[in-house]
Amino acid sequence: MRTKSFAEILIRFREIEFHEKFDLVVAIANGGLIPAAILNQRLGTEFQVLKINLRDNNQKPKYDNPKLLTPIDFEFKNKTILLVEDRIKTGATVNFAVELLRGATIVKTFAVNGNADYALYNEDCFRFPWNL
Repeated sequence: MRTKSFAEILIRFREIEFHEKFDLVVAIANGGLIPAAILNQRLGTEFQVLKINLRDNNQKPKYDNPKLLTPIDFEFKNKTILLVEDRIKTGATVNFAVELLRGATIVKTFAVNGNADYALYNEDCFRFPWNL
């Protein structure tokens, strides 16, 4: 498994084409914070955070189901949202987040790696350059 360089990943961030105009970029914390910040700079839109947890730092499940750690404190109803996660493995966390954002006009998912509406990579073994 070769770690992608930050420069390689930034090229993919610049090249990906979105088919919607998003009102809001929402990061799933903690993993989605860095990719969402990069996308927020590119898209120039509002940025918010959903604090959800399922796995520990070694990607082992901590809970049976994802947990919302802090209440949602931003308006999302009737908005077009790009929901950002670093990695989508099982889809449990991102599906939980989509359910929490019910009432949004559209929720599209983005992953640096995994199966999403928009993804930079979809590889079994993937290491993020920002994880030390």
